[in-house]
Amino acid sequence: MKLILIIAGMVGSVVGFTPSSTSLRRTKLSMSSFSPSGVYPAINGWTADPNAFCAGLPGALSPMGDFDPLGFSKDLSVEEIKRYREAEVTHGRVSMLAVVGYLVGENFHPLFNGAVSGPANTHLAQVQSIAPFFFAFLTMSIATSEIKRASTGWEDPDKAMSYNSENEVKGSFGALLKGSYYPGDIGFDPLGLKPTDAIKFSKIQTKELQNGRLAMLAAIGMIVQEQVTNDTILGTLKSLF
Repeated sequence: MKLILIIAGMVGSVVGFTPSSTSLRRTKLSMSSFSPSGVYPAINGWTADPNAFCAGLPGALSPMGDFDPLGFSKDLSVEEIKRYREAEVTHGRVSMLAVVGYLVGENFHPLFNGAVSGPANTHLAQVQSIAPFFFAFLTMSIATSEIKRASTGWEDPDKAMSYNSENEVKGSFGALLKGSYYPGDIGFDPLGLKPTDAIKFSKIQTKELQNGRLAMLAAIGMIVQEQVTNDTILGTLKSLF
């Protein structure tokens, strides 16, 4: 059901880990911590290394290793790499929930007396038509979640634009993550799954990223398939056998 996909987007935007434990190596964190001076805070056991692949963030796994054939991360600052990782982990979380939402929602839709049915690509429009107030509530919930995520991890726009201008940062559209913020760690961990050990945290972060990357490919595959076939995922599979 597309409704599940909407909820997935809402939840995926706020899913994260508990608040980061941050310690500075030499000085108190300030906007100067973003400078290329090499002074970065240690967050969740990770201290940015400008000379390492993706600044030393976890996510590489054998046999692919440091996989970046198009060089997206080449010559990027630590701040930009963190921004890329924030986007990657957030989209990965949404995609993991979306994949489940497509498979479950198309075969189990008890809401609205089962009026929402068929390919998940059409569910959003159906919900908007059948229950406009519920649709508006979901939209506001997603917006609220995104505002909360932005206030947790991102610098205020005026500070970000000032820093980017002074340091000639291009293509960031005025966006800048806080120096003490670990990408994706917005403090949401109701089940207490976040490890306190740095090595264990790195491993679970890599697992999340790998599953999220696979889910992003799966989600776009499902979306395109339904646009082409105008049928549900399982309906298309059944037609092949």
